[in-house]
Amino acid sequence: MEGENVTDGQLATDDLWVFGYGSLMWRPGFRYEECHRAELLGFHRALCVYSYVHRGTPDRPGLVLGLDRGGACTGMAFRVAARETEAVIAYLRAREQATMVYEESRVKITLEDAREVEALTYVVDREHEQYAGRLPTEELLRLVRQGVGQSGENPEYVIATAAHLQEIGVADPLLDGLSRALTGQHSEDGSEYGPQHPRP
Repeated sequence: MEGENVTDGQLATDDLWVFGYGSLMWRPGFRYEECHRAELLGFHRALCVYSYVHRGTPDRPGLVLGLDRGGACTGMAFRVAARETEAVIAYLRAREQATMVYEESRVKITLEDAREVEALTYVVDREHEQYAGRLPTEELLRLVRQGVGQSGENPEYVIATAAHLQEIGVADPLLDGLSRALTGQHSEDGSEYGPQHPRP
């Protein structure tokens, strides 16, 4: 399922749902009325975006998560009151679209209580120069280790996201493995990191 582009004013008269799959899950940065674990079909979470601003620079890019097509993604959905919608969309655009690598989209998600709602989210633009695609695990680790940007060090981003996914009961072997490698831990089989995400 492809997301639909959002136009100004489309979501301004009703409460707004926002779907977070990366740092928005644990650091939304806006006021919300309720939040729930949620499932999105048609996209998967991937470390597929070179970060030039928040977790890296053009000279020393880091890596951040994007929604890439194919598969499914479990994340967090936040309901924003209608009176806050305009301000929250402006905040999200400033945060997520600094270099326009993400496309603002409306997608259908299913909340943990089985409600189906339409949500605002940000999908990676595969035509953008910052789209990294599928990289070998060693290259992922190299880029994450070197990345530092306006929002802090790249390893902190990966470790915090992996920890939050564990807290909400979501298995992500790649992020778990990268987190272990970044903190010097090892998995039960002695390896530093888990398998790559399957190709969609």
